Amino acid sequence: MTLPSFDALQVGDVIPALELPPVSRLTLALYCGASGDHNPIHVDTDFAAIAGLPDVIAHGMLSMGWLARLLTNWVPQTAIRDYSVRFAAMTQVGEKITCTGQVTEKFEVNGERRVRLSLTTANADGQVKLAGDAVVVLP
Repeated sequence: MTLPSFDALQVGDVIPALELPPVSRLTLALYCGASGDHNPIHVDTDFAAIAGLPDVIAHGMLSMGWLARLLTNWVPQTAIRDYSVRFAAMTQVGEKITCTGQVTEKFEVNGERRVRLSLTTANADGQVKLAGDAVVVLP
């Protein structure tokens, strides 16, 4: 992995997007098993209907994991100093999600050169599902 250079980045620059395949029931079932989150709203269509939803929804933490993968595709995990998200909307089965990041600030802390990124997951219509930010150290 070649790290991006602090000096080469400018506020407003975007990092390489992560485009995911459409959310499938299989993905949700596998995530249930891997995460231990067996809330039926993620896998049981009858339960989702009782809750007033048209279908099951993806785990919020799955979306958070996708954004983390966006970051670790760009920098090693050891470069991440802060990472936080806000859930904005439910992710539905069949939606194609794209994760994006944009540099919003460059600064130094204790000799470390850092950038702050604005992060989002959004569907093909541009509806933001998850928004957040991260701070990473760059050489």
